[in-house]
Amino acid sequence: MKGSSSRRWTMMATGIVILGAVWCALPGRNSGVQAADGSTAAPAASAVDTPVVKAQDLLKKGLAYLRTQQDPKTFTWGKGDEAPGITGMAITAFVQSGVDPDTDWLDHAGDAMIAFQKKDGGVYDTLLPAYSTAIVIRALSSAPEAEWKEPREKAVAFLRTLQWTDKIQGLPANEQPPTPDSPKWGGVGYGSGKEGRPDLSNLQMFLDAMHDAGIKPDDPAYKNAVIFLSRTQNLSETNDQKWAGNDGGFVYSPANAGMSAAGEYTDANGKRMLRSYGSMTYAGLKSMIYAGLTRDDPRVKAAWAWIAKNWTLDDNPGMKEGDPKSAQAGLYYYYHTLARALHAYGEPIIVDPQGNKHDWRIELINKLATLQKPDGNWIGDKNPKWMESNPVLVTCYVTLALEETLTDLKDHPVK
Repeated sequence: MKGSSSRRWTMMATGIVILGAVWCALPGRNSGVQAADGSTAAPAASAVDTPVVKAQDLLKKGLAYLRTQQDPKTFTWGKGDEAPGITGMAITAFVQSGVDPDTDWLDHAGDAMIAFQKKDGGVYDTLLPAYSTAIVIRALSSAPEAEWKEPREKAVAFLRTLQWTDKIQGLPANEQPPTPDSPKWGGVGYGSGKEGRPDLSNLQMFLDAMHDAGIKPDDPAYKNAVIFLSRTQNLSETNDQKWAGNDGGFVYSPANAGMSAAGEYTDANGKRMLRSYGSMTYAGLKSMIYAGLTRDDPRVKAAWAWIAKNWTLDDNPGMKEGDPKSAQAGLYYYYHTLARALHAYGEPIIVDPQGNKHDWRIELINKLATLQKPDGNWIGDKNPKWMESNPVLVTCYVTLALEETLTDLKDHPVK
């Protein structure tokens, strides 16, 4: 595993070397995309259609779309409670693509994002303190800007207070901090405990932030997170929860007797089971790797086996078994989490139960190419659940996924 500083510079170097042409895709630049003055320059001559070139083209168009969606007055992306998080995602995408963070419009965006920071270090409007603050930390970690160091450190300190341990802050007066035997221990939820339970979605954002901010795996935050992660995985040998199965996949939360967005079922012995699903399984795999677990760990092995058995980009696997109408719920969140997790794992080829080999980078690029709209955006047309009817949010997911994919292609060229 690379350290976070190395990872940031690898991402930026990849952006500068193979995505320098992204400037040509931004409004006002020489590209086939309409500029701010209404003119349209001729696109550059096409190159050989390699996976890198194809991904670069998708990314250029996606970033060009995002550039047009920045509010010219506030310099943010999104409004209200959405603004800090979506702005953070957009900034990260642009910086990782090679855009200088001191570029006027991006510099203003950074200032607008930081303006949401509270006295306690949280960066959010009125809701989603954990999600928004974690995303902003990633943005503030994407480049070595001196003015970003202090707000990043304050945000990391705030984020630590949201983890469900004996040090959690903000619990209601009638609720005590958890003990290590509680299924809440080590997780993170929607805020400072007031929502009553932690979940893996918030925890993976938390760990993304810690990882990108350079926090090492021996930090107590990771150690406590591993306890929660183990209780979120369907692996009875390492999960002490009654519902734990053995397929190796992950569910949403072990809190409140266990929760899964893919639903639950009863096995042949009448035991209540929680169904594993894709987005949380990739979140679990990535989080375990960031926490320092190796490929030899039985939890990592089991998660990888679930991924190989359930490999697909057509839906969020596991969801349709609970409800066929939810097959594509959270699809783009799934793509983003998948790309970051598989890049962290470091193995380009997934072998399915039939022995078929899948290069996840090539297949993801090809899939995303079929879903991009003419103006460069992506949108969750089929299921608006989890805000995926918002093209700005979804395009942020995809541009970040493409950047992970391009960096992985640089690290592990196609053979």
